[in-house]
Amino acid sequence: MISVNIEKASQSLAQLIYDTIKNCEETLIVSDTGSVVLIDQAEWENIQETLKLLHDEKSLKALIEGHKARDQDVRPDSVSIEDAFYDL
Repeated sequence: MISVNIEKASQSLAQLIYDTIKNCEETLIVSDTGSVVLIDQAEWENIQETLKLLHDEKSLKALIEGHKARDQDVRPDSVSIEDAFYDL
C-alpha cells in the first residue's frame, strides 16, 4: 500500500487515481485528522461481495465446507446452476 500525505494527494490526485487502478494497489491518504484509502472500484465491489457472503450463515457454512472438501481432495457432485446460485 502506498501512503501519501494530503498535500501531495491534492497536488497529484489524477495520477494517484491512475496509479491505484493500474497497479491494483490501495493508496493511503494521510492527514492530521485521520486517513482514507483510495481503492479501485472493482476491488471495492469485490470486497463488498466477500463481506456480504461472510455475513450470510448459509453461504459461510458452504464456503467452509467447500474448503474442507478441497483440502481433503474431495470432488463435489454436480450441482445445477439454480442450486449453486440459489440466493441471487
